[in-house]
Amino acid sequence: MSTDLSLAAAERPRVSAIPGERALRHIDAVLLPLLALAVGMGCFSLFLLALGKPPAEFFALVYKAGFGTAFSWTNTLSRAAPLLLASLCVALPARLGLVIIGGEGAIVLGGVAAGALGMLAPGLPGGLGIALMALVAGLTGAVWIGAIGALRHLRGVNETISSLLMSYIAIALMHHLVEGPLRDPASLNKPSTAPLPSSWHVGLIPEIGVHWGLAAGLVACIVCSILVERTTFGFAARIVGGNARAATMQGLPTGLLTIGFCALGGLCAGLAGMFEVAAVQGSANASLAAGYGYTGILIAFLARHNSLAIIPCAVLLAGFEASSGLIQRRLDMPDATMLVFEGMMFILILLSETLRERLSLLTLIKRIRS
Repeated sequence: MSTDLSLAAAERPRVSAIPGERALRHIDAVLLPLLALAVGMGCFSLFLLALGKPPAEFFALVYKAGFGTAFSWTNTLSRAAPLLLASLCVALPARLGLVIIGGEGAIVLGGVAAGALGMLAPGLPGGLGIALMALVAGLTGAVWIGAIGALRHLRGVNETISSLLMSYIAIALMHHLVEGPLRDPASLNKPSTAPLPSSWHVGLIPEIGVHWGLAAGLVACIVCSILVERTTFGFAARIVGGNARAATMQGLPTGLLTIGFCALGGLCAGLAGMFEVAAVQGSANASLAAGYGYTGILIAFLARHNSLAIIPCAVLLAGFEASSGLIQRRLDMPDATMLVFEGMMFILILLSETLRERLSLLTLIKRIRS
């Protein structure tokens, strides 16, 4: 009987592998987000036409303000610095199938922790002070987002809802601390913590004119990519993301991985808050809630949660946001126009993920061959 089955299997026609299948998958990973961007730009063009605004002039101004000059590039890269770290707060837990959208909370609390440290120990040397700020801010973000992973693993709480609610709690807590216990009496119109010592300020990268938060974000993306793609820890996380129950049956520490990757993402977001205080604001204040955590969600999905792909996506979105002021002045449009544009792109990116199998080149080739 077994001989007959083996003969039947040998006689069954085999479907040959598609040449360059792996390359086609990589091409799909790039083409589908680009297609979503193109469709999003087309939909937004219709929106502009309905308002009586010329789409060609709009996108020309976006290019000019975001990428057209050396000053534009400096402004764009400065905005990209926190976005790189904020996006990792979404992308890292996503490798385990978790949708964390509360990175904004970790950013503001990381910034408040950095500002508070400057008030408590202003006499420390500059290098040590910056290192301690990074440590305290990173740990604050790690604990905040790690708690979301713990709630998911231990109590089954939906991480998307809990992270969003905790983000609002974090922003409210930031306002309470900055306007209350940590407020500098000299800050009248804009409550804030006391200014950091001048030696604690993070300087600029030579020849670029962008603070060192950009370099930290680039290094973080590279390190996280190696962690996810080249280590057993990252391989185990991808298995948990594929099938958590099967991973548990195989003895993988799903709880440790869940909490650990959430904490690692929170650490990155906390560092983003620290750099906003130490390199941009000079103290912790309400400007920490600038929406970087929410823009990071769009970037992470556009990059399909690939840590290296986050780099060009963050630069692109930073260029879009850098152009909002020029759009407002030249086209007499509200500052929220760019938020509408980003919202349309986000919807199209989610739709492209839903239709990924139908729209991919690999699926098209398989249908032709069959």
